[in-house]
Amino acid sequence: MTNAQLLARREHALPRGISTATPIFAARAENAELWDVDGRRYIDFVGGIAVLGVGHRHPRVVSAVRDQLECYTHTAFQVCGYEPYVELAERLNALAPFTGEAKTILFTTGAEAVENAVKIARAATKRPAVISFVGGFHGRSMLGLALTGKVAPYKREFGPLPGPVYHLPFPAPYAGVTEEQSLQALDFLFAADVPPSQVAAIVLEPVQGEGGFHVAPPSLLAALRKICDHHGILLVADEVQTGFARTGKMFAIEHSGIEPDLVTIAKSLAGGLPLAGVIGRSSVMDAAEPGGLGGTFGGSPLGCAAALAVLDIIAEEQLLTRADAIGARLRAWTEKVSARNDMPAIANVRGLGAMIGFDVLKAHGAKEPDPGAAKRIVAAAVQHGLLVLSAGMQGETIRFLPPLTITDEVLEEGLTRLEQAMVDISADRPADA
Repeated sequence: MTNAQLLARREHALPRGISTATPIFAARAENAELWDVDGRRYIDFVGGIAVLGVGHRHPRVVSAVRDQLECYTHTAFQVCGYEPYVELAERLNALAPFTGEAKTILFTTGAEAVENAVKIARAATKRPAVISFVGGFHGRSMLGLALTGKVAPYKREFGPLPGPVYHLPFPAPYAGVTEEQSLQALDFLFAADVPPSQVAAIVLEPVQGEGGFHVAPPSLLAALRKICDHHGILLVADEVQTGFARTGKMFAIEHSGIEPDLVTIAKSLAGGLPLAGVIGRSSVMDAAEPGGLGGTFGGSPLGCAAALAVLDIIAEEQLLTRADAIGARLRAWTEKVSARNDMPAIANVRGLGAMIGFDVLKAHGAKEPDPGAAKRIVAAAVQHGLLVLSAGMQGETIRFLPPLTITDEVLEEGLTRLEQAMVDISADRPADA
């Protein structure tokens, strides 16, 4: 089958609600490279949207999953437990970004982890309300959508959404939103809409993913921690996209020195297998009664085996250090090309570790974003054999999420291909020229 043939089949078999960023279909992949069904090779700067921190088909992950397949594939942990689940929880508890005892429960998707973090927070505080941020993305389930701070394309046509959920502006200097404005909005919220005594949790991404890679200022996190402690509110770090070495720390919130009460995890946890979870303070995690938490496929044996291998890989291949090295190179490249006049105007380089993004602007020296140009860059990059995605409230941000195992040679090749794609866009040449 060719890409064209599969696209035609997809058109008839799938609803239009599920979109695909590129017109290609994967045939095989290895580390940071992917080949489509037409035999064409691509450099992968997406990693399954931050899932493949250890790359496609890391040998250690493949071996761990193969070994687990020889034993059993499923029991449902609520029916019959298994050691990989317990061992993984123990290791995650030891990595928890807060002091004191921790406990972990495993699920299947990031949205499921976020929903269960809210359930746990409500059980622990006996309060209903939750606060999140504009630009935050917390999943496509109904509560995940309620928490997500972006209407299009996620929320439109799907309401009414569960509540009570309230949103605050997220600090984004390039968008004119300051930390002071965010905290002032919280004061207004407490005065006008919901008293703090009714708020169970404040949920935020330490680095916004879909929102455009805006980093939460440490001073904001410190202020939120103080407010949460004063009012008995739980602080939830959504590390679904930022976790497991992506930012140069195991969890992005560790850059701030601020301790959350609950942490949601998924994506890079299991090397491409569906696995998610919530890590939290023991006293909080034990608030739900037996049977109140769980899920048929939560903490699958295959996913747990893969995740144990991923934790080994992160440590043995020093991927925390590698994330910083990749990020430094991405920043240097972006800063260099931002001075060129033969490609679209770019600015506002930001992020942590190997989670780096920049904005595409209407003109050099301007501030107005150009989401159309960002979209054209993504399309042109595919034609040059590079997979990269956009993000941001308007789609104006180009984001980098390469596997942390990418070699220097492949990283440089990918940057060269992106540079060529951007020159094409600036010259108004067709994407496939």
